[in-house]
Amino acid sequence: MKYVMLPEPWEETEADLAAAGHERVEDLDQADFLLYTGYWDAFPELPANIRFVQTAFAGLDALVRNGQLDPKVRWANAAGWYADSVAESTLGLLLGVLHEHKLATQAGSFDVVPRIQARSRFLFHEMTVTVLGAGGIGERLIEMLEPFHTHVIAVNTSGREVPDAHETVALSEAGDAVWGRTDVLVNLLPLTDATRGVVDADLLAALKAGCIVVNTGRGGTVDTDALVAALASGHLGGAGLDVTDPEPLPEDHPLWAMDNVLITPHTANTLPNMHRVTGPRTLENIAAFEAGERMPTEVDVAAQY
Repeated sequence: MKYVMLPEPWEETEADLAAAGHERVEDLDQADFLLYTGYWDAFPELPANIRFVQTAFAGLDALVRNGQLDPKVRWANAAGWYADSVAESTLGLLLGVLHEHKLATQAGSFDVVPRIQARSRFLFHEMTVTVLGAGGIGERLIEMLEPFHTHVIAVNTSGREVPDAHETVALSEAGDAVWGRTDVLVNLLPLTDATRGVVDADLLAALKAGCIVVNTGRGGTVDTDALVAALASGHLGGAGLDVTDPEPLPEDHPLWAMDNVLITPHTANTLPNMHRVTGPRTLENIAAFEAGERMPTEVDVAAQY
């Protein structure tokens, strides 16, 4: 098949596709599909000959906002492609918050040892971790949590049983019985019309006192003002954030100054890892498309993911 890679080609990905007999062209009008590797502000108008769009990102929320998620075109995203890297980064943030790494590095002194001694907690101390949005990344994270012997509650939109979780609950049915037992809330939700701001003041208030919130999903799924208030009040014990709303987070935002909030700049996955993974996974989708099958990461346009 012929394809265009925009906004710029990735050499490693192009080599992977060329080895399988697919040709990169420059003109969208001559292509069978678009492989889109950039952010959505430069997304092009699609000519009628484009049979499907493959994106190197999981989230399509910006296309939805811009009215560009055309239901007449088949779409495939990167759902699950980066499960290993994002799950590992999530675990790193979680442990960093529990072990007070922000407090230590911010202080730059051993004088802070008594505070760290008093505030540090350990994941293996019979904690309950609730994974909100337990898809491919969530499943990989649950595997990584197994050696810590945590109790894992998986929360997803469908209520579909999640492998290795001790409990699976549909988001619509999750309430105080789930949130009130949660020592760590890991948010991995995609951003859609249905999930925007779902982690709001009411949900945060329902969490167990001292709960840690980790967000490596999408910033817009969390009400940032409500999160700041819950942290400032002491109800939450800390937060680990790879994504924020707004993003980038302004330099004077109060979250930066909180010594129990560990922030990474949307780097739970990295471009080198994307370059490594995108070619082989795109080939899987091409093979399914050519066989007349549903692509492994084909998007349900109505659900927006």
